Amino acid sequence: MNPRVQRYLVAIEYIGTRFSGSQQQAKDRTVVGVLQEAFHKFVGQPVKIFCSSRTDAGVHALSNVCHIDVERISKRKPGEVLPPHEPGVVQRAVNHFLQRNDGDVMVTDVRSVPSNYHARYKARERTYFYRLLSGSDPLSILEKDRAWHVPEELDLLSMQEACRVLVGSHDFTSFRAAGCQAESPVRCLDEFNVIEVPSTPYFPSIMERAESKLNNGDDPLTYPSQTKTETASVTTNFGETFGIRRRHRCYVVTARARGFLYHQVRLLVGALKCVGTGELTVSDIERILEAKTLSAAKPMAPASGLYLARVKYELP
Repeated sequence: MNPRVQRYLVAIEYIGTRFSGSQQQAKDRTVVGVLQEAFHKFVGQPVKIFCSSRTDAGVHALSNVCHIDVERISKRKPGEVLPPHEPGVVQRAVNHFLQRNDGDVMVTDVRSVPSNYHARYKARERTYFYRLLSGSDPLSILEKDRAWHVPEELDLLSMQEACRVLVGSHDFTSFRAAGCQAESPVRCLDEFNVIEVPSTPYFPSIMERAESKLNNGDDPLTYPSQTKTETASVTTNFGETFGIRRRHRCYVVTARARGFLYHQVRLLVGALKCVGTGELTVSDIERILEAKTLSAAKPMAPASGLYLARVKYELP
């Protein structure tokens, strides 16, 4: 605990596709590696970053959190220690350097915290989202590496029933990977559910735009002749569907708990998908849970659909 050092709690978002996970590795590109390089360029000296949650290669984050200690030393007068940077200055400066390194990581918030405040151990709970896109058409390139494409239709009600079996405190041995180092397989899922949401990126269809005009009056930015053409095309077919993709049905699984076992969320989603396609029943999920063996669960869901959504804290 150096009194001249300021500890910062830093929230980041990233696209995980081109990272070999979040943790520092000797040769591969990682989230922490890129972030440490940006901080090094900002403060002029090496830094060490500690993440609240590890994410695997290909996993994204809407908000992961880490902490970092910075001693502000004058670049004009080496050895002279200056007052700590304000959090807003840290955020803007680090983002400046991150944008020069492919721009797939961004700092979204910075707070000054006491020197003993640890990003991992002070976390109260973690929330993950998992996106599944259901439909027979190939996945749009705009969704590449952003979701799990499931060609089959998914039975939402059956999946929701399976979620009710898994929520709560259980021995999740059947839903952890072989490399899990946790001492206990017992975890409490405070929330585990699946809902259907609009596909993203979402743009209004011609019918939705026409309905909006009927409900709210003509759009002042649309010429009358165009309004008539679009409204008429709702009931007549002049090839307006050519080149327009059919939308996939989008389902989002939410998992919230204080902590998770290694690969637990992806294994749970893998089983949930099998319930949705009919490969497994809700009774099968109960059987797998009670088996308490690593080989009981179905293959896990791919990393591309998983998002670390939030890490919750009680800030000082």
